[in-house]
Amino acid sequence: MATDSWAQAVDEQEAAAESVKNKAAQSLLNKLIRNNLVNTTNQVEVLQKDPNSPLYSVKSFEELRLPQNLIAQSQSGTGKTAAFVLAMLSHVDPNNKFPQCLCVSPTYELALQTGKVIEQMGKYYPEVQLVYAIRGNKLQRGMKLQEQIVIGTPGTMLDWCSKFKFIDPKKIKVFVLDEADVMIATQGHQDQSIRIQRMLPKNCQMLLFSATFEESVWSFAQRIVPEPNIIKLKREEETLDTIKQYYVLCNSKEEKFEALCNIYGAITIAQAMIFCHTRKTAGWLAGELSREGHQVALLSGEMQVEQRAAVIERFRDGKEKVLVTTNVCARGIDVEQVSVVINFDLPVDKDGNPDNETYLHRIGRTGRFGKRGLAINMVDSRMSMNILNRIQEHFNKKIEKLNTDDLDEIEKIAS
Repeated sequence: MATDSWAQAVDEQEAAAESVKNKAAQSLLNKLIRNNLVNTTNQVEVLQKDPNSPLYSVKSFEELRLPQNLIAQSQSGTGKTAAFVLAMLSHVDPNNKFPQCLCVSPTYELALQTGKVIEQMGKYYPEVQLVYAIRGNKLQRGMKLQEQIVIGTPGTMLDWCSKFKFIDPKKIKVFVLDEADVMIATQGHQDQSIRIQRMLPKNCQMLLFSATFEESVWSFAQRIVPEPNIIKLKREEETLDTIKQYYVLCNSKEEKFEALCNIYGAITIAQAMIFCHTRKTAGWLAGELSREGHQVALLSGEMQVEQRAAVIERFRDGKEKVLVTTNVCARGIDVEQVSVVINFDLPVDKDGNPDNETYLHRIGRTGRFGKRGLAINMVDSRMSMNILNRIQEHFNKKIEKLNTDDLDEIEKIAS
């Protein structure tokens, strides 16, 4: 019995570690593939701490009179990194050759990515120097840093402040904590970040940024940032209103592939994304489509984040017309030419229930930018029909049956 409990605990730890890894990877992927800001119509909420404060009723960033302590939440691509890089660059005195701004990121890769933004934005400010407090960057004991901006991971940053004393925390003007939602999911990072924050002077500006704002992120943010102004970007609701949805009845993956070929034979598809449940199915399908002469890109979880970003970039540039992917690609990828999304396998959670949120994110890759989209679901069993029915009920949207043996019927769905 004890062995079972131990095995279950190990499984849970591994699942939690995998979840953190996926969160960090998704965040890095979003940074790598965003070559411009998201154009959003979202509402900005500004929540001041003190109702008696003259800032309580402000409606704009200008009125906020930043710098202030700040907690900010918004989706990827809305300019969070640019915002805090500007804050750091504007506070630095280049004549003072010691660290004045600290930026903590949850992973080595995310720290490097943020560092690139600092280098790009600070290229006309060459007197300001940057150093990375990351694994492998070994400094001589007793030395004092001369760079004004330090970016790194919590463990190394804490060591540089307290153990090795490379940084005098009392001279820090700005402390940035980036990707807080990923940070708190990583063992030890929360505690290390709080320990760094406690060494800083009372007048140090604290800035915390997060893509999501669950209760755990909020309670961490309140411990790190005293008396904050809070800026939240209300998430734009993805909608099914501009997407026509269909399902196709099949008996096997081979029949699904045949249906797919019939669809391609009957309608013009600019670019398509096809979602599969497993890497094995995705690999098989990509191979079959390539043999049929399609330009296919394959994306799956075992690829390095940089490899995934390169695949997405090629697809976005139109070098491939079909992207076959497992679930690693459901969020955050905006490709204007995607006119069709195909669920080769319907999305289910680990218990086999419909994953409605993933379904929404997947088919939300089409019908964007004010265009009408098309989503086609492949159903190959009683169980997947049940999943489809429950998805229909959840969204209160009828999904029409499509006969892919009837070319006239397929042509009608494209009109």
